[in-house]
Amino acid sequence: MGYRIALSGEAEADLGNVVAFLARKSPIIAEVIGIELLSLIFSLDLFPDRGSPVRNRPKLRKLAHRQYLVIYRVNKAASIVEIIRIWDGRQDPDQLRLP
Repeated sequence: MGYRIALSGEAEADLGNVVAFLARKSPIIAEVIGIELLSLIFSLDLFPDRGSPVRNRPKLRKLAHRQYLVIYRVNKAASIVEIIRIWDGRQDPDQLRLP
């Protein structure tokens, strides 16, 4: 049995914003990207440490998919992967707020 996956409120909002933005252009692309991001996120249940460390944030890790970053932290004691943010890399990085 793997790790439990938990999305923060910000990560849920980020995912909703990504899908909503894409849906205005193409509902099919929005669905594809949404499913791809969720598949990536839930694949962390078996391999939580595979992402690379986030610079200057030693407890955070990130995975890239297309232009999106999934930023997360692993709580090994509780066997939980918490998804912190889902960030569109085309956005201004100074706007990204991390714990």
